[in-house]
Amino acid sequence: MLRTLAAVAAGKTARVVTKARGGGSAFPGLVAERVDPGVLAHALAGVRGGIVVVSGTNGKTTTTKMVVALLRAHGLRVFTNPTGSNFTRGVLSAVLGEVGLGGRLDADIAVLELDEAHALRFAAAVPPTHALLLNVARDQLDRFAEIDHTATLLGQLAASVTQGVVLNRDDSFIARAAGLVRTGVEVRYFGVDAVIADRLPELQEQDVRFGDDFAPPPSRTDDALLRPVDERHFEVLVGADGVAGRVGPVALQQRGLAAMINATAATALARLLLADRFVEATAVRALEGVTAPFGRGEVIDADGAPLELVLVKNPAGFTVALSTYGSSPVATMIAINDNYADGRDVSWLYDVSFASLRESGVALTSGVRAYDMALRLEYDDVPVAAVEPDLEAALERFLTEQRGHPARIFCTYTAMMSLRKLLAARFDLPAFGEEADMGSVATARGPAASARVGAARSTARAGGPRMLAAGRRVAARVRWRAS
Repeated sequence: MLRTLAAVAAGKTARVVTKARGGGSAFPGLVAERVDPGVLAHALAGVRGGIVVVSGTNGKTTTTKMVVALLRAHGLRVFTNPTGSNFTRGVLSAVLGEVGLGGRLDADIAVLELDEAHALRFAAAVPPTHALLLNVARDQLDRFAEIDHTATLLGQLAASVTQGVVLNRDDSFIARAAGLVRTGVEVRYFGVDAVIADRLPELQEQDVRFGDDFAPPPSRTDDALLRPVDERHFEVLVGADGVAGRVGPVALQQRGLAAMINATAATALARLLLADRFVEATAVRALEGVTAPFGRGEVIDADGAPLELVLVKNPAGFTVALSTYGSSPVATMIAINDNYADGRDVSWLYDVSFASLRESGVALTSGVRAYDMALRLEYDDVPVAAVEPDLEAALERFLTEQRGHPARIFCTYTAMMSLRKLLAARFDLPAFGEEADMGSVATARGPAASARVGAARSTARAGGPRMLAAGRRVAARVRWRAS
């Protein structure tokens, strides 16, 4: 117990220091984990309604946000990792912001976005009760290598689940995981209705394992299927033709087919978790209230003109982004980095068609791979007006030249993080992870729950001086060793 108290104190101290210095969101978790490797399991042991993991290549952050909104709208007190730091230590860092020195988290349920590889590390420490597996695509080739490896990781995650799993029936890499699920664990599916099945190739990797006799699972009455009504509205059918119900029509704040599929996946999971407590009208209101996560179709008011920030990180994601946003004739900037979190290998850019940008062209390419991006666009006969590798200089030039006009920036992860920070300072936006509607723990229950959160935070602030002093010393030692 004393070790856990020391870990929490050290982690909380590191969290304060990191926040003040604008550092990474995973460092406090590293500090606490060094002191007590079992601190995360201890913290989550008090979560009453289960531990839910959302993973897959594309759509994790958006889908997690939608699941949390759905559950909170139904009155649950939900813990999540809102900063998008989807490694195990990022989850622990979010926990540290909500627990007192006793280290126990007070929540009805935890919904966690986790990276495909780190999800297994998390499951080894805290077996998830439920999981939602979205898709498999080429991403960070230097880290994950072939997509078969990513599929294997997600299959192992499915095998660790103790109560229920929701799978993408249209993604063969994901649907296969049903055969790995433990006996007694409920399996449900989400996917698209037959009327738009012809659009699947633009959303997923082609499965070329011709020797495999895999066939999609047969349609079931509890499947959640997406049926678009028009470009902005859709329904989620429960069972073929909605024989068991339907949710919608829904109009999301995010645009595009990918966002609709994410909402369908989130609805499938919410139905599994809530069972007969799920209310279709409540679900519609919750989904329509979800704002775009940072950099993922987020629209920023840039001196009176809309600026869209669109995360792209692999061929499938960039292709969908171009089909969703690229057809609109607005000024475009593309920022490509090749840092660890982006993936060092950017050869995937040659698997994306940029033909939709030919007519309007690209105003600016930026980032570490600015010249590589410009060359790639030249192969597709897309004119590029300028190349500026420095992100800050590029953003300043882009905003100045496009002042008063709609604009869009496609960017890889670390480029998005840098640009979002610059935009936050320039336009007084919420800092990363500080959205008003996406705190780590929240509920729709009202003042009583707020009082519990306030009490927990007061306990943390009032913790014993000697314990906090010890925490500061531990944090300093860990920082020194990590440097």
